[in-house]
Parts: sequence; structure tokens; C-alpha cells
Amino acid sequence: MSELIVKAKKLKQAASQLAMLSTEEKNNALAMIAETLIAQTEYILQENEKDMAIGKENALSPSLLDRLQLTEERIQQISDGVRQVADLPDPIGETIEQWTRPNGLTLKQIRVPLGVVGMVYEARPNVTVDAASLCLKTGNAVLLRGSSSAIHSNKALISVMQQALKQSKVPTDAIQLLEDTSRETAQQMFRLKEYVDVLIPRGGAGLIQSVVENATIPVLETGVGNCHIFIDDSAQKEMALDIVINAKLQRPSVCNAVETVIVHKQWPYIKELLETLHEKGVELRVDKLLADTYPFVCEAKEEDWATEFLAPILAVKLVETVDEAIEHIERYGTKHSEAIISECNEHVEQFFARVDAAVLYHNASTRFTDGEQFGYGAEIGISTQKLHARGPMGLRAITTTKTLVYGNGQVRK
Repeated sequence: MSELIVKAKKLKQAASQLAMLSTEEKNNALAMIAETLIAQTEYILQENEKDMAIGKENALSPSLLDRLQLTEERIQQISDGVRQVADLPDPIGETIEQWTRPNGLTLKQIRVPLGVVGMVYEARPNVTVDAASLCLKTGNAVLLRGSSSAIHSNKALISVMQQALKQSKVPTDAIQLLEDTSRETAQQMFRLKEYVDVLIPRGGAGLIQSVVENATIPVLETGVGNCHIFIDDSAQKEMALDIVINAKLQRPSVCNAVETVIVHKQWPYIKELLETLHEKGVELRVDKLLADTYPFVCEAKEEDWATEFLAPILAVKLVETVDEAIEHIERYGTKHSEAIISECNEHVEQFFARVDAAVLYHNASTRFTDGEQFGYGAEIGISTQKLHARGPMGLRAITTTKTLVYGNGQVRK
């Protein structure tokens, strides 16, 4: 029997046990995980260093290496994230709606676990813990399939979490890592309807597309982030500069970093914006008018407007109206996060009404599209689709509902 089937069977059994646990029992398990991650920091970093060394040998991009790397500070953040999830209200068992029919039947819709969640993701070992903690809090068992580039880190994190679960009521089998990272086994996982209830892909466009196209299991689709900031003609100079610099440079390798800035031609501080970004080491790919005006930029190619750079590279375009900015976003955006910097309420309302994205911002950085920043604790991913969940997905996004019907002998005529 293959590793995939063995672990899937264990998960199915663990899911039924998990669904019966109390909030206190689940929170105790999460507390043990958070504590054990800190206690085993040295071991985790040793294993992560193996992945980093291999990644450098294989010439992984700086953005991928940044996503892959663990440090003492990042492990502390991961542990803190687990504690935050433990502190959140438990959605399981919550009554969503209750009503009584004329025939006396009382109906109550409650929130319940999905069952077994399959998580497919790339070189971000923090996702291993985020996904596991969110799933355990919501009574879901989880099958984790990371990339080969993070295999040592992921094995270490799973080992540490399973060690912690031995001291709790949560079955250790509730968290499983698929160590076989081959494409063939991944394809089998995407079709394992007998054991897995939902798939969540988290990573680049290629990974997400592969899961969506090949899965026979329902998919909670996360999306890539070709995010835009539109600087309106009324935007305050310092605010605009601060927001763009933060959205591009605070962490360029993540999906909520800005990739294109659209600027109203009448905004008087275009020169200062471009010079400031250039001085901070940002490679600027701009439209023809800007390219003809400034010697330190290069003219953008068509594909640059559609690219998620995940690096200190920024596309910049001038427009004459809010409508033109919105049309550009409609053409090239990925429905992730879009922002407008403006002091004109009419333009903000127009932007909010017409732009189709999971999260829209007024006078704030796109970097806030994040489960922790939204108050959800860790996130399972950021959904850009329109069914079931959209935006940062916290606890409620990985639950479903059940309707309980209470009668006293009613039969249908």
C-alpha cells in the first residue's frame, strides 16, 4: 500500500475523533505545539539549513530562498501564530441560523468541520504549521504536501508537532506530511475523493492551475497577487510614497506586495516617487512617456503589466482618469488586492464599486491582506475565487454547515 493511501486512511479515522473534541482539548494541543516548536528551534533550524543549502546549489531565486528560510525570529512568529489561533473563538458548533416552520419542525444550522483537508503548497515551511493549527482548531485532519525544496524543514516541523500532540487528546495521526513529492503521487492525491474532502493549493500560478485542472476533489482556490496601487491626482505626497515603498519593499516576495503602480498624470509628485524608488534599489519598468522622460528607468514590455515579480521590480503607468486606472486593473489584475490613494470620496467610491478583487484598500498598503492582520490568526491561504470563501481564509473558511431538524412526530403529507 502506498504512503499516500496509508496516511489518507489514518487521517480519515483521525478526523472522526477530532470532530468530537472540545474547544479546550483542541486549544491545549495547540499550546503544546507552540511550546514544542520553541523548544525544538535548534533542530528545526538544522533541518532548514539542509534545504537552504540545496536551494542555493539549485540556484533558487532570492524570493524563493526568502520564503524557504527559517530563523529563530520566524519560528517565534510561527509559534506566536499558533497561540493566536488557540486564543480565537472556536467556530465549530456555532449556531448560524435557527427557525421554526408552521408544522412545528425546528431547524438549526450549525458549523462543522470539513473533515480531511488536503493542503498543496510550495517552499514556505511556515505554511506547514499555519495549516496544521487552523485545521486542528476547526476539527479537521490535514494532509500536507509541500515542495521537495522544503522537505527537510517540513519533516522536522511535522515531527515536532506530532511529538507535541502525544501530550494532548488530539490524535497524532491528525497531521500527516506526504513525503513523496513526485508529480505522479500529487496527481493521485488530487483525485483521492474517498479520503480527502477538500484541496487547498497555495503557491504560484503553475501549482494552482495544476490542482484546479487535475483535481476531482472540490478545490478552495487561492490566487497569485498581481496587485496594483492607483495614486489619484489628489493623493497626499508623503502618504503615497510611504504606502508604495511599504507595499513594494517591506517584503517583495509575497503575494500581497504591489507589482504595478498606476499614477494620475496630474499628480504633481511623479518625479519624487520614481527617484525615491530608484534610490531604494527598485527596478522600474514604465510606460513610454515615463521612459522617454527619465533616464534611470526602462520601458515596460507587455508581459510586465501581467507579471507577479515577487522581487524589487515595479511596473509604473500614467493614466488620465480613474476610469483608465480601473480598466488597466480589470485587464491585468488577479482579483487579489488593489488600492487607491486619494482624497476624493467620489473617486474612492467609484474605485470600490467597480474594481473586482478580494480586498480593496483606501489610503493603506496592500501588505495588510493577511490572516493575522485581519484578526483571523494564521491563514490557510488567500482566496481570489467567489465561492465559499474570499480573501484571507481563517477558521470559518475551513468549515461547512449541517442542518439539524427537531420534530415531534411530523410526517409529510
